Amino acid sequence: MAAGQDRATAERKSAREWVVTRRFDAPVPAVFEAWSQADLFRQWWVPASFGMTLLSCEIDARTGGTYRLVFSHPDLDQPMAFHGRYIEVVLDTRMVWTNEEGGEDGAVSTVTFEAVDGGTRVVLRDLYPSREALDEAIGDGSTGGAVEQFEELARLLATLG
Repeated sequence: MAAGQDRATAERKSAREWVVTRRFDAPVPAVFEAWSQADLFRQWWVPASFGMTLLSCEIDARTGGTYRLVFSHPDLDQPMAFHGRYIEVVLDTRMVWTNEEGGEDGAVSTVTFEAVDGGTRVVLRDLYPSREALDEAIGDGSTGGAVEQFEELARLLATLG
């Protein structure tokens, strides 16, 4: 693999879609597990530059299951929760979930896992209900942490060997 090919790319693909892509030097089952197991997920999901702490992480990664993440931040008086439900989970292939804390403006997220070049290509797609909702997410920095998250995930996967 040539230098630089394992870097994440994050871009707006359409009026409503934000896409992050990266190849990881780990097998698909290990990468899928890092997304579906709370003890692993909590080790990489929070970008360090955001200054947030993940207080709790509950994941029931199955079709019909739910998730709930509770964060604290020094600028907030109260912790904030992110939650939703898994619409579809296909082992080692795909996960689709809602982001319900945003109400009707919450995105639906889809992550796919594909074996490629001895590793795993992960594509994360956030589909927002409107152009305005995605504009707002970009404007408030909500989309800005994905590249850093994927760097953290790569570090975790390297330790799982």
